[in-house]
Amino acid sequence: MLNSDLNFLIELESIILKRMQAGSDDSYTFRLASSGDKRMAQKVGEEAVELALAATSGDRDEQLDEAADLIYHLLVLLSSKEISIAEVTATLKERHINA
Repeated sequence: MLNSDLNFLIELESIILKRMQAGSDDSYTFRLASSGDKRMAQKVGEEAVELALAATSGDRDEQLDEAADLIYHLLVLLSSKEISIAEVTATLKERHINA
């Protein structure tokens, strides 16, 4: 995996924030963020379950699709809470160092 691939998470986070701020009803991201915490949390849960089920199917393409859906919905939820992917990464790094 290239750093440019991982850097896309930061770019996606920026895109999500811009769409949330733009306020366009044409944007799924805006509509999801506007739907409130409960709906965003529900979507994260749904996508997590779908990924878990895909993991048992052995279908790699389905697993990739569901993982992408989960990460996107998680980024929307985190962005709405003003939590950056950098902060999450720092927390993971700290846990690893202290393990």
